[in-house]
Formats: sequence, structure tokens, C-alpha cells
Amino acid sequence: MGKFHNRTEAGKMLAQSLITYANHKDLLVLALPRGGVPVAFEVAKTLNVPLDVCIVRKLGVPGNEELAMGAIASGDIGVLNYDVINTLGIGKETIQKVASEELQELKRRDRKYRGDAAPININNKTVILVDDGIATGSTIRAAITLIKKQKPLKLIVAIPIAPASTCEELKLEVDEIVSLESPELMSAIGLWYEDFSQTTDEEVSELLKQGKGNREQ
Repeated sequence: MGKFHNRTEAGKMLAQSLITYANHKDLLVLALPRGGVPVAFEVAKTLNVPLDVCIVRKLGVPGNEELAMGAIASGDIGVLNYDVINTLGIGKETIQKVASEELQELKRRDRKYRGDAAPININNKTVILVDDGIATGSTIRAAITLIKKQKPLKLIVAIPIAPASTCEELKLEVDEIVSLESPELMSAIGLWYEDFSQTTDEEVSELLKQGKGNREQ
């Protein structure tokens, strides 16, 4: 039995932990698609601030794709998990092949979710970066690198579930970490949800469309 019924409930609970940021000017919620979008949508809705996506792709180990050996983001940003790479003896060619495939998917998602619209400008804004959970941390680190290049005023990472050790490490990279659950030992994120069914591209596009309207209120 998971701690959260589904991503929507997790998002509502997370929003309450961030309620002091409600209606703040120059505040933006960024979601990691796809699973982070339903969580982030509830946060953005409750705080009444705009929602956008930060598109990052995990580099899964061939044959064990859930295990991340790194991640890539737009703008030629890459983060490698050398603990995993060295432990499994993964070669450079394998990493490059997976990265090339994931780059195609990253570009596809960018077109699918945004169309011709440009990302919301985050320079000098407070950014709340949201996902449905953190396992190895590779994906969130690639997102943090991407966001920092755009010089936000403040960067907050908000997640329903993340290992305590990862939260401690990320505190050195961002201004604030908000995690509802931070167990010492953690395996799959899905074990913390009763319903962890996959979020579809269509759901992401619809939630983004609704979420972008928040700033117009």
C-alpha cells in the first residue's frame, strides 16, 4: 500500500507544503514529464502560478532501463552517474548510443508538448521544480543544471518522495528542498503510490494547456 493514492493526491499534499509561495509574482512551477506533470499541475493550481515543463531524458542501462546511468536535457546538457557506469562496466559507445536515442525522444516531446510555443522565461524568477519522486537523482540533476544556466532568482526542488541521502546532496545544489517522504532506504518510486499508472502525452499536453492559464488570472 503506497503512501499516496496517485500523483494528483501527492500534488495536492505537496502544494500544502509550499503554500507560503501562493500568488507570488515571478514564480513558476516546472514539471519533469511525464509523471511529474500531474503532481506539478496541482502545485501550480493551488499556488496560482504558471506551469511549464523541463524536458529531461533518463539514460537507462540497457536491459535494466529503470536504472539510470545518467540523463540529458536540452542545450547539450548531460549528467552521468559514474557509480552505476563503473559498477556495471558500461562502455562509452553504449552510453553514446542510448544518449542518441533519448535525444530523439527529447526533441519529440518538446514538439508534442510545446508545439511552436517557446518555454516560459525563467531568468530572475523563483522556480519550483517538481517530479513524482526521485530514485537515483540523475534526471533531477540534469534538470537543475539546465535551469541554473538560465539564472533563476531561486530554485526549489519539491517532490513527494526521495531518499534522505539524495535530499542532503541536492541541498548543496539548490536553494531549498521540499520532500514529503524521505526514507533512508528506497527502491522503486512506484511502491509509494497505490496508482502509479503511466501518464500519457495527451494528459501532459492537456494539463500544460490548463496550467499555463494560471498566470493570466
